[in-house]
Amino acid sequence: MAYWLLKSEPETYGWDDLVVEQRTEWTGVRNPAAALHLKAMEVGDRAFFYHSGKAKAVVGIAQVTSTARQDGDEPRWVSVEIAPVAPLEVPVTLAAMKADPALAEMAVVRQGRLSVSPVTEAEWAAIVAMGG
Repeated sequence: MAYWLLKSEPETYGWDDLVVEQRTEWTGVRNPAAALHLKAMEVGDRAFFYHSGKAKAVVGIAQVTSTARQDGDEPRWVSVEIAPVAPLEVPVTLAAMKADPALAEMAVVRQGRLSVSPVTEAEWAAIVAMGG
């Protein structure tokens, strides 16, 4: 199983929306690096659901429920389906992640604009522990 981080503006599509819908297609990613990460996802992989914008925090855990499929007219853009697993008891803010030396190399800390990024097992465990 691999681990990921998916970023979304909560005003556009937030964790609560995913919980209500129970599944969503993660569409609209138009960054080549982020699209490559979507293509690498496998069914059963886990992803942190990160609220960008003002919140800047990991708020939940989702599971990948489909592999990549074409999103739009161009084959290079893809989407995956995700479903909610559980909210974090305590949101883990970007400030908290930046303050933890164990997370210094995490993509969300180093490449803040990337909307889909890989997460190592150690980073996953650290954020899960921080989130209760």
